[in-house]
Amino acid sequence: MTFSLNRRTLIASFFAAAAVFSPFTVQAQEPNPDTLRVALLPDENAATLIQNAQPLKDYLAKTLDKNIEIVVTTDYSSMIEAMRFGRIEIGYFGPFSYVLAKSKAPEIEAFAVGVDKGKPTYNSVLIATAGGPVKSIADIKGTSFGFGDQASTSSHLAPRAHLVKNGLVGGTDYEAVHLGTHDAVARAVQAGQIPAGALSEPILRTLIERGTIDASKIVELDLTAPIPNYPISMQGYLSPELKEKIRSAFLDLKDEEILASFRAEGFQPADDSSYDVLRETAQLLNLELAQMN
Repeated sequence: MTFSLNRRTLIASFFAAAAVFSPFTVQAQEPNPDTLRVALLPDENAATLIQNAQPLKDYLAKTLDKNIEIVVTTDYSSMIEAMRFGRIEIGYFGPFSYVLAKSKAPEIEAFAVGVDKGKPTYNSVLIATAGGPVKSIADIKGTSFGFGDQASTSSHLAPRAHLVKNGLVGGTDYEAVHLGTHDAVARAVQAGQIPAGALSEPILRTLIERGTIDASKIVELDLTAPIPNYPISMQGYLSPELKEKIRSAFLDLKDEEILASFRAEGFQPADDSSYDVLRETAQLLNLELAQMN
């Protein structure tokens, strides 16, 4: 069978597809949609995230009596824009990506936060290649340092601020290299492709448990101050009844397999003011939230 498309048809098809798939397309605000789109922060390999989210998808479908679509965007900024333009209803954000999303879409609501080791906080860990040139924080000066996504809290914002407090400024004292995801940073440091980098300490722990990272090939340099944990947020325009059901579904969650995918022991109510420390850190680093994706 042969298909013939003229130039006008191709152009029309392109813009039709762009309207459907662009994260910048504003979607109709349905207060009680048949399908809930749940976005997971792309802080690890997308295929792994989707596979690990199947139990969550089944649980939410049963608990909420809704069709559930799991979404993993290409990067942090795409997820922020998807929330901003109503292309997702629920988002599992990193702390700083939530702050960025909230600055662009003030109506979104953080309603649950993960608890690990009894606390709704976690740390970023700074690591170096075992046997490499970086033995301490001071040794980072004059080298390259690996970060994840620019909107990442524990793989950029927090460790970058930690380095500033130790007298090291990116672009002046070291070269900042952004590798996109936490696991990409760990792999690059393990392989000696970059001498040092930073990522979420719980994610590093998981990568070691999976065998993805060999603990003998890296050394831990330091931990940052505690960071407020990943919040789960939802669109403010959802109906009060649906929002209460979504809130309860996460706060009442006891399934250990699902909780493990969030690296959490459970969830507790979230408070937006808990993330003010990240807004203050952004000011310390002279980051303009309105200009960041």
